[in-house]
Amino acid sequence: MKTYFKNYILLLLLIIIGTQNTYAWGFWAHKRINRLAVFTLPPEMMPLFKDNIEFLTEHAVDPDKRRYAINDEAPRHYIDLDHYCTFPCKDFPKKWNDAVNKYTEDTLKEYGIVPWHIQVMMGRLTKAFQEKDKLKILKTAADLGHYMADAHVPLHTSENYNGQMTNQVGIHGFWESRVPELLGEDYDYFVGKADIVRNSNEWIWNIVLQSHQALDTVLSFDRTLKASFPSDRIYSYEQRGETTVKVYSEEFTKAYDKMMGDLVERRLRASVLSVGSIWFTCWVNAGQPDLRKLVDKPLSEEEKKQEQEEEKLYQQGGRQYGRQHDETGKDGIKN
Repeated sequence: MKTYFKNYILLLLLIIIGTQNTYAWGFWAHKRINRLAVFTLPPEMMPLFKDNIEFLTEHAVDPDKRRYAINDEAPRHYIDLDHYCTFPCKDFPKKWNDAVNKYTEDTLKEYGIVPWHIQVMMGRLTKAFQEKDKLKILKTAADLGHYMADAHVPLHTSENYNGQMTNQVGIHGFWESRVPELLGEDYDYFVGKADIVRNSNEWIWNIVLQSHQALDTVLSFDRTLKASFPSDRIYSYEQRGETTVKVYSEEFTKAYDKMMGDLVERRLRASVLSVGSIWFTCWVNAGQPDLRKLVDKPLSEEEKKQEQEEEKLYQQGGRQYGRQHDETGKDGIKN
């Protein structure tokens, strides 16, 4: 009995130690989205983007890492539309100044600013193209890809972002980390070629509203399936390195994905095409500079110091600024 009790405690400790916060789409999906978006671009952009595809892939997660260092980072990843309106939110002001006048800037930042921050990042990327600054282009493009992908996630449009209001805590990471990481290798990633975005504000808002429209499906199907699924087959345990973690079982994950009609795959595919299109648009807006003739400007000492500090805080694994998700992804479910 003592041996059994000791082993049981050890297992619980391993599970707890192995559980950490995960992020929008999860690291796997964000990296996959940026990587695949490169192949949607026209030939003129390939000398820069394809030659630096590893940089764009690895730095796709930088905005999530910055949540450990920058207080204002978290609201750039979401917008709680249900705090303000009911779909289709026809009366909600889509332009920043109109929204500020109606709700105040502090309120908007409290409930998320992703549609407007994407437009800020578009301006920055366009300027980087105009300046022909190679490193700035790549870093800004990687960040922009992250925020653009976040706008495609239904749970990034709600105050109930992790099911905490409906007794579904953990659904955030389940939907955007566990499902794609388990099933994503079999997704169809032939999404076509990037296109120029003519009205960025309207286009971005259409994407956000599509995400919000799918929110009820994400939450209600989870509740429905759990009510009918054998309780002892919803979760399982997996070994991740030297750690044992609790995760949604493969059987339950596949059943949920099928019930939703492959919604995760459809939103991920849409993310790939949107990221490519927004990169393409910024390049066109900058006058289509020759990407074979760029300037290699090194980071300033201040920028280097800031990057090092951000990476240090992320590696330390402390508390993030903004929302904390007790969720499931590559590191399991927090008990």
